[in-house]
Amino acid sequence: MSSDTKERILAATLEMFSQYGYAGTNIRELSASLGLVKSGVYKHYESKEAIWNALLDQMIAYYGEHFGSAEHLPPVPDSLEGLVHMTMQMVNITVHDEKIIMTRKVLTLEQYRDERARELATKHFLTGLTDMFTHVFTGMMDKGMLRKDDPRMLAFAYTAPIAALIHLCDREPEKTEEAIRQVEAFSRHFIKTYGATD
Repeated sequence: MSSDTKERILAATLEMFSQYGYAGTNIRELSASLGLVKSGVYKHYESKEAIWNALLDQMIAYYGEHFGSAEHLPPVPDSLEGLVHMTMQMVNITVHDEKIIMTRKVLTLEQYRDERARELATKHFLTGLTDMFTHVFTGMMDKGMLRKDDPRMLAFAYTAPIAALIHLCDREPEKTEEAIRQVEAFSRHFIKTYGATD
């Protein structure tokens, strides 16, 4: 029961932090939304900062399991079409999974306040994506599917516009389906441009 309450607290905190930010979230209101008194929350987490750090830990684990990370690298596709398919799977997860959407919003809001949030935002919005696709493109070059080039530069060139379109979905959710179509068109343009021609 204690672990269930802790999970409920983190779920409610993620929702409130994604809407109001850390500073705008009041523990009394958080407690009330869960049917608890303030001391009931502090029985599980000693402070608002402790809740914040537990939430970040949970975000890291969830993101790695559902989207990918240095510890959970995606498999190298067996075809150029496989790259498009893998990319679209990843995009669909990141723009439709409510927990990942809220995580991205929290990191966007808090990256200017909290050093750990800043590091995670950089990792999830830039370096982590580049690392994952450097691995993918190196493997695809080794298999002869992509022409030889600097895999890290290709990964950066591939992921930056996709990340920008994902952030567009957060700002303007009504453009999500259009953004997904743009990602697929971009992915196909990429393989047409960089696919091995021999």
